[in-house]
Amino acid sequence: MRTLLLAPALAIAFAAAPAFAEKPPFYGPQLEGFDYPHPVKRFEFDSQQQSLAMAYMDVAPAAEPNGRTVLLLHGKNFCAATWESAITALAGAGFRVVAVDQVGFCKSSKPRRYQFSLGQLADNTQALLWSLDIGRAVVVGHSMGGMLAARYALQYPDGVEQLVLVNPIGLEDWRAEGVPWRNVDAWYAGELKTGFESIKAYQQKVYYGGKWKPEYDRWVAMLAGMYAGPGKAAVAWDQALASDMIFNQPVVYEFPRIRVPTTLMIGQRDRTAIGRDLASPELSDRLGDYPELGKRAARLIRNSRLVEFKDLGHSPQVEAPERFNAALLEALE
Repeated sequence: MRTLLLAPALAIAFAAAPAFAEKPPFYGPQLEGFDYPHPVKRFEFDSQQQSLAMAYMDVAPAAEPNGRTVLLLHGKNFCAATWESAITALAGAGFRVVAVDQVGFCKSSKPRRYQFSLGQLADNTQALLWSLDIGRAVVVGHSMGGMLAARYALQYPDGVEQLVLVNPIGLEDWRAEGVPWRNVDAWYAGELKTGFESIKAYQQKVYYGGKWKPEYDRWVAMLAGMYAGPGKAAVAWDQALASDMIFNQPVVYEFPRIRVPTTLMIGQRDRTAIGRDLASPELSDRLGDYPELGKRAARLIRNSRLVEFKDLGHSPQVEAPERFNAALLEALE
């Protein structure tokens, strides 16, 4: 296993227009052309009989080092870059920060054949940390990254100093609630229809309670650009595999087994629920009730603390960075 700097010569430069909706940018299959806030490195390793690479940022403390490391795990519709503001705040408080793109996402490999599981992604992530001589870290996971962070804490409890779950999905088992199952080909067909307008419409309705700020367009364009670029099929296929993983691998039943100190940070306007488009109107209305789901998760996880952002949605770190960062740093004290 080895760590390499991402060579600029390998990047495919695509110009991004300011008016994203009028002319969405397009990026390469590993998000070539989209700049991250810190240098990107690649962790090369073998998994499931193939050579893969995970992109990540390893940011040194910008103040007196406190000897602690924070691992940041992105959501399905996000990338390591989305943690931009949190990385700055954490490094400024003396933390070393490692922000990872999981296999199948963003600047990491897009394997055509891969058995996606939360356990496998956790194993990949642990291998990366070990390659960096990091034996223990604070693990912060958002959205799908929250599901992964919970699995990581269950799988490698000795490697987790503290767990922070930011609007994690999977606080309910959608299939058990009655959401119909679909196969990977159906997930893939839906992903192929993805574009700037569909991503924005979904996020505006589900993530932000119908509200929108122009600065969110940058993150929508980040995702839409991969679907608009030459790697569309590969990106859509891995996203379909990830959706299948998320839907069929609930972790909520194992919350009582989490033993590390945990903070739940929940934006109350979030209504995310995977598969809602196939649910009946009655079921759809009661899914994704984050005010209740957050409280229920806090009851299930021992030694947990619940922080509620009453006026924020699915991505408090994007919607109100200063408030989120202050709450995060307080939780880590």
